[in-house]
Amino acid sequence: MGANKNIPLDQVTPDMIEAWKAKYEKVWKLKVAEKEAIVRNPERSEISYASKVGSNDAMKYNEYMLKTCWLAGDEDILNKDSYFIGACAQLEKLIEIKESSLEEL
Repeated sequence: MGANKNIPLDQVTPDMIEAWKAKYEKVWKLKVAEKEAIVRNPERSEISYASKVGSNDAMKYNEYMLKTCWLAGDEDILNKDSYFIGACAQLEKLIEIKESSLEEL
């Protein structure tokens, strides 16, 4: 998971951000009160696994998603409940859904 080796935000360089964008397509700055982190969009397999893990516990879903998508930042967002719960409110926005339609032929 992304949080295994945390990088403080003050050590993140523009080159690192560009490399993350090349690898993950999109990266985001997540702000929770005065704390900040950089996260990426999840992959389909990660969403699938998070759904399985969190099928009976929404917090486990959120915890898996945040840790998996984590690239850098203040670990208080991961470890302190008030920041973590604040971050959870933004996690669904990481799953980019393109507009679609279905038309009978």
